[in-house]
Amino acid sequence: MENIYLIIVGFLLVLAVFDLFVGVSNDAVNFLNSAIGARVARFRTILIIAAVGVLVGAMMSAGMMDVARHGIMLPAHFSFHEVMIVFLAVMVTDVIVLDTFNTLGLPTSTTVSLVFELLGAAFVLAVMKIFAGAPFALSDLINTDKVLTVIIAIFVSVAVALFFGVLVQWLTRIVFTFNQKKHSSIAVSIFGGISFTILLYFIFIKGLSKSPFVEESTKDWIVANTEMLLLAGLAVSAAFSFILNLCKINVFKIIIMMGTFALAMAFAGNDLVNFIGVPLAGLSSYQDWMANGAGDVNSFMMTSLMESANSPFLYLLAAGIVMIIAITTSKKAQNVVKTSVDLSRQDEGEEMFGSSRAARSLVRATQKSDLFFSQFVPKALTAKIDKRFNKDEAVLPEGAAFDVVRAAINLVLSSVLIVIGTNYKLPLSTTYVTFMVAMGTSLADRAWSRESAVFRVTGVMSVIGGWFITAGVSFMSCALVCLVMYYGGFVAMFIMMGLAIFLLIRSNIQFGKKKETEEKDKIFTQMMHSHDPEEVWELLKTHVANAQTSVCSFVLNQYNHILNGLLNENYGELNSVQKELANKQEELKRLRRKEFLSMRRIPRDIAIERNTWFHLGVNSNKQYIYCLIRILEPAKEHVDNHFNPLPEPYRIEFKAFQERINELMKQTATMLERKDFEGYKDVLREADLYKDELSALRKNLIERLHHSEDSSLYNILQVYLNLVQESQELLSIMRHQLRATQKLLA
Repeated sequence: MENIYLIIVGFLLVLAVFDLFVGVSNDAVNFLNSAIGARVARFRTILIIAAVGVLVGAMMSAGMMDVARHGIMLPAHFSFHEVMIVFLAVMVTDVIVLDTFNTLGLPTSTTVSLVFELLGAAFVLAVMKIFAGAPFALSDLINTDKVLTVIIAIFVSVAVALFFGVLVQWLTRIVFTFNQKKHSSIAVSIFGGISFTILLYFIFIKGLSKSPFVEESTKDWIVANTEMLLLAGLAVSAAFSFILNLCKINVFKIIIMMGTFALAMAFAGNDLVNFIGVPLAGLSSYQDWMANGAGDVNSFMMTSLMESANSPFLYLLAAGIVMIIAITTSKKAQNVVKTSVDLSRQDEGEEMFGSSRAARSLVRATQKSDLFFSQFVPKALTAKIDKRFNKDEAVLPEGAAFDVVRAAINLVLSSVLIVIGTNYKLPLSTTYVTFMVAMGTSLADRAWSRESAVFRVTGVMSVIGGWFITAGVSFMSCALVCLVMYYGGFVAMFIMMGLAIFLLIRSNIQFGKKKETEEKDKIFTQMMHSHDPEEVWELLKTHVANAQTSVCSFVLNQYNHILNGLLNENYGELNSVQKELANKQEELKRLRRKEFLSMRRIPRDIAIERNTWFHLGVNSNKQYIYCLIRILEPAKEHVDNHFNPLPEPYRIEFKAFQERINELMKQTATMLERKDFEGYKDVLREADLYKDELSALRKNLIERLHHSEDSSLYNILQVYLNLVQESQELLSIMRHQLRATQKLLA
C-alpha cells in the first residue's frame, strides 16, 4: 500500500517537471513578447533578463502554494485516499486538457485549468460524500467563498486589463506621439520616474517584504516607511531618467528590460503553483500520512493541508532552474510569432483569424457609435488628437511589431496587475492579463485599421471564448477522471497515468510537425519586415512561384483522387477530397491576403505593370478549386447512391487523357517551381491540342447518350460527360495560371 502511494507521489513530481516545461514554453511569450516585439535588444539578452526574473519569482512564490492545498477544497474533511485521487486526477486532466487544446489550436490558460480542475474533482467527491450520508454541507467541503473570489478575480481581470490598457495607452500616446524625436525631456523624465517607481515598488518593496531571506525587522521597517521609499524612488528615478535622456540613452528601452524582469518574476511567483502546487501538496499529504503511522487511508483525514504551505527552498529553486532551462532551450519559447504579437502589431500582415458575424456586428456598431459621438466633439480638438496619433511618423526597428512606448506600457501595466493579484493571493492568469493589456494598448494606438479590425476582433473573441471553454472543459473532465479513479481503484489510476504519459509524448511529436508547417512561410515574414521595395519584389516572386507550384501539385493530386474514388467506387476517398478542398479554399484566402499586402510594398511602377497578371494568377487558383468541386460533387453523389460503375471501355478511353493531363501539369509545376519558363509556349500549345481532343470526345459522348437505348448507363455517362467537360476546363485554367505567372515573374 505504501509503495503504491509512493509511486503516485513520484509520478506527480515527475509530471510537475514536464508540466513546467510545457507550461513555461507556452506562457513565456507573456513576458517576452513586448521586449521582442519592440526589438529593444538581442534575443539572448532578453532571455537572460527574463531568466533572472523567473528565478527570483520562483523563490518567492511559497505563499501561492496554499491555493493548491486549501484554496479550493477544504481537506480537513477529506481522507488521504480521497485527496490523492483529487491531486492525481488534477494532474492527469491538466495534461489531457492542455494536449487537446494544443491539438485543436485553441488558446488556454494554466491558471484557469488548475483552478477549475481542482474545483471539478473536489466538487464531485463532495457530492458523493454528501449523498453517502456524510454530515457535511457543500460549504464544509469546498471553500465556496474563496472559489467565488478566485473565479471573479480571474475573469474580472480580463475586463480590468482591457480597460486600463486602453485608458493608459491613450493618455500616454497623447503625451508621446509616434515620433520619438519630438518627445519632451520633461515628459520622458516623469514617465520614467513613474514607471521605475512602480516597478521598483513591486519588485523590491512588495517582493522583499515576503522574502524568506530578509529579517523580520527589515521587513517591518520597509512596510513602515513605504511612502517615504516611494517618494524617494520617484525623485531619484525621475532624475535618473532625465540624465539618461540628456545622454541620448533611450529610457523606454531600459523600462522595457526592467519590465521584462518584473513580469517574469510575477509570472513565476503567480504561476509556479500551476505546475508544482498540486504535486507538492501530494508530497506533503504522503509525508503526513507516513509520519502518523501510515494508518487507514480512508479514515486518515488531511487536516494538515489546512496549514499554510512550507515549501522547501530547494524545491522552489529547482523549479526555477527548470523554468529557466525551458525558457532558454524550448523551441516553443523561441518561436517569436505568437498570437498576441500578431493581433497587436502596428502594421498590417497576415491575419491569423478569419471574419465572424459577431465581429462584423461589433465593428459596425463601434463605427456607428464613433460617428454619433464625434458630432459632439469640437473638430479642432479632434484634429489635435488625430495629430498625436499620426502613425505615419512611426519609425519601427527592423522586424518590430510596435514601438517602445507601447511595449513599456504593456510591461509596466501588466506587472502592476499581476503582482497585485499575487500579493492578495489571487491566482490571476498572466496569459489573460498580458494578452488583454496588449489588446487594449493596440486598440488605443489605432493599430486596428478598418482593413484589419474585423479579423482582429474575431481573433480576440476566439481567444476569450477559448478561455471560457477551458474553464468548462477542465471542470467536467477532471470530475469525470476523478470518478473513474474513485470507482476504478488503483487499476484506473495507473491506466490514467499511462494515458497522461502517452499524450505528453504525442504533444511533442505534433508540435514538431506544427513547427515545420509554420516555418514554410518565412518568406512572407521577411517581406513584412523589409523596408526595401526591391527586396520585397524579389521575395514576392519567390513566394508566388512557391504558392503556384503548391496549388498546381495539389490540384493534380486531388484530381487523381477523384478519378480513383469514382472508378473504384471509394466513397471514403471522395469524402476526403471534399475536406481537402474546403481546407485549401481557406488557405487560398489567407494566401491571397498575404500577397495583396506584399504587392503594396513593391516598387509602384512594377505593381502597376504586373497587377493584371498577379490577379489573373490569383483567380486561376480559385477557379482550380471550383473546377474540382464541380467534378467531385456528381461523382460523390453517384458513388454514394451505388449507381452503376463506369464501363471498362470508357475507363480505357479516358485513361490516356488522364495520363497526358498528369504529364502536362507536372511540366507546369516544374516550370513554376524553378521559375524557368523556357518552352512554356509549347506547353500552352499542347494543352490546346488536348482541349480540342477532349472537345471531340465530349461531342462523341453526347451523340452516344442521344442514341443509346440502355437506360442503366444514363447516370454514369452523365457523370462521365461532366468529367470530360471539366477536364477540358482544368487545362484552360492551367494555361491561364502558367501564362499569368510567367508574365508576372518575367
